[in-house]
Amino acid sequence: MPELKSPIAKFSEWVAKKPDATFLKQPFNGKWYEYSWSEVDDQVRRMAAYLQSLGLEPGDKVAIISKNCAHWIMSDLAIMAAGYVSVPLYPTVTADTIKYVMEHSEAKVCFVGKLDDWSKQKAGMPEHVHCISYPFWTEPGYHYWDDIMKKTEPLKGKMDRDPKELCTIIYTSGTTGLPKGVMQSFHSFSYAPTWALSEMSDLVENERFFSYLPLSHIAERMLVEMGGLYSGGIISFAESLESFAENLKFTKPTIFLAVPRIWTKFQMGILAKMPEKRLNLLLSIPFVGGLIKNKIKGGLGLDQAKYVLTGAAPLPVATMKWFEKLDIKICEAYAMTENSAYSHLTRLENRRPGYVGQPLPHLEIRISSEGEIQTRSECNMMGYYKEEEKTRETITEDGYLCTGDQGEIDKDGFLKITGRVKDIFKTDKGKYVAPAPIELELSKNTHIEQVCVVGSNLPQTMALVVLSPEARKLPKEEVAQSLEDTAKEVNAGLEKHERMKKIVVMNEEWTVDNNLLTPTLKVKRNVLEKQYEAQYQKWYSSPETVIWL
Repeated sequence: MPELKSPIAKFSEWVAKKPDATFLKQPFNGKWYEYSWSEVDDQVRRMAAYLQSLGLEPGDKVAIISKNCAHWIMSDLAIMAAGYVSVPLYPTVTADTIKYVMEHSEAKVCFVGKLDDWSKQKAGMPEHVHCISYPFWTEPGYHYWDDIMKKTEPLKGKMDRDPKELCTIIYTSGTTGLPKGVMQSFHSFSYAPTWALSEMSDLVENERFFSYLPLSHIAERMLVEMGGLYSGGIISFAESLESFAENLKFTKPTIFLAVPRIWTKFQMGILAKMPEKRLNLLLSIPFVGGLIKNKIKGGLGLDQAKYVLTGAAPLPVATMKWFEKLDIKICEAYAMTENSAYSHLTRLENRRPGYVGQPLPHLEIRISSEGEIQTRSECNMMGYYKEEEKTRETITEDGYLCTGDQGEIDKDGFLKITGRVKDIFKTDKGKYVAPAPIELELSKNTHIEQVCVVGSNLPQTMALVVLSPEARKLPKEEVAQSLEDTAKEVNAGLEKHERMKKIVVMNEEWTVDNNLLTPTLKVKRNVLEKQYEAQYQKWYSSPETVIWL
C-alpha cells in the first residue's frame, strides 16, 4: 500500500527535494515564463497568508474562474495551504451560472484570471465577494496578485490537510438542469493520483504535462495538476487556441490527454496535408514509413509521449486504429467527477479498442439490472453540496456510485460503455433506442465533426450532424453521397427501428456559447431536441435522405 500524502504535503516534498527545478511553464505573448518549485512555494505561502488575513473561517469556500495557467495551480495550492475549500468554475460559464455557483457555494473570495470576455460575465459576481486578479490577465478594480506578493509575508511552517476534510466542490457541467456541487475530500485527492500513477509503471520524475483542457474539470485536475504534483513533473500551458499547436510542439509532453474532438482535428489536419491513399502508400514502404511516422508525431508534438490518453466521450475504434498506424497508441480512460476521476484505465501493454480498460486498483464495479455501471471505491464523493436527496439517488445504501452510464463487462474485466441511461428513447412503436453506439459508428466518417441521433416517437431514427470544416469546403453532392454510404453501412448492423431514415446537416456548429455543448464538449441533447423537435416530422417526410439546413 503506497503512502498517501495530501496534495499540499506532496508539493512541499518536491520543494524540499528539488527547489530550483522547473515546476510550471507559462507562455504569454510568445514568451515562456518558468517557475521553480521554490518560487511557486513562495507565492503559494504569501497568497495563503493573505487569504488568512481576510478573516475567513477554516473550511470557507474560495472560487477560481480562469482558463488554465500557472497561477490557477498556485491559487489552488494556496487555498489548500490556508485551510479553505476550492470552488473551480469553468472559464466559459455565463453570468447566471457564476451567480448561482457563488451563491450556492457561499464562496467569499474569488480568483479572477485568464478569460475571453469578463465584461460579459462579471455581472454574475456578487458584490460582497473579494476578488483577486492574476498577473498577465489583470482585471481592473480587483486586488492584484503581484501587489499582494510584495506586501505579504509568507505563511510559516508545515503545510498539510486532514484526509477527512473537504478539499473541493466541483460543480458539474451537466447536460441537464442546474450544476450540482460534487464534494471531494483530501483523501480522494491523494488516493486517486497515487494509485492511478502506480499503474503507469515507467513514469519517472520530470514527466512533462501539457495543460489545456479546463482545470475546472476533474480529468484535467487529476491527470495534469495532481499528476504533476504526485510525479514531480513539469506542467506547461497553452497560451491560446491559435498558439495551441505551437505550444504543444514546444512542450513535447510525455503524458497527453485529449477528448475525441481533438483527435478528430489532429486526423483532419494530417489528412489535409497528405491524402489517405498517399499516406497509406508511404507507410507501407519500410524505411520511408518510419520517417513519415516520426515526422507526423514530431509535427504534433507527441514524438516523446509515453502515455497518450482519451476520455470524456467514446473515441471510435476506427480513429484509434488510424492513429495506431502512426505508432500513436491511444489509451482510453473512463471516470467522472463523482468518483474523483478514479475508475477505469486502459494499460498500454493491454489495450482493447472499443473498451475503456480495466478497473484501477481497489475499485469495485457492477452492472445493475437496468444495465447501469455502478462503482465503489475510496474516491467516491462525500455527496452533492446541500443536495441530500440527490446524493441518496446517486450513492446506493451499500456505497456504490450510480454513474448514469450503461455498459458491459467482458470476461477479462474490460468495460465497454454502451450509452447513457437517460439518453435512451422510444420510437412510435415503443421500441427502445440507445443512440450512443449509433453515433459512435457514424463518427467513423471524417466529414462528421458532431452527431446526435434522435427519433423519439418517430418510426425510425434520424442523425443530426455538424460537418467538419474540411467537409464544408467540398461539393454538397460528394458529402451527401459519403453520408448516405456511411448511414447504409451502419444501418446494416442495426435493428429495423434503430436504422437511420434521414441525416440532417446542421447549418451552425454546436458550441458552448450557443448552449448546445457543455464546457467539456458533450452535446446537450435535451437543449438540441427542444430547439429542433418541431421540425422532426417535416424532415422525416422529406423525399431526400440527406437534408441540408
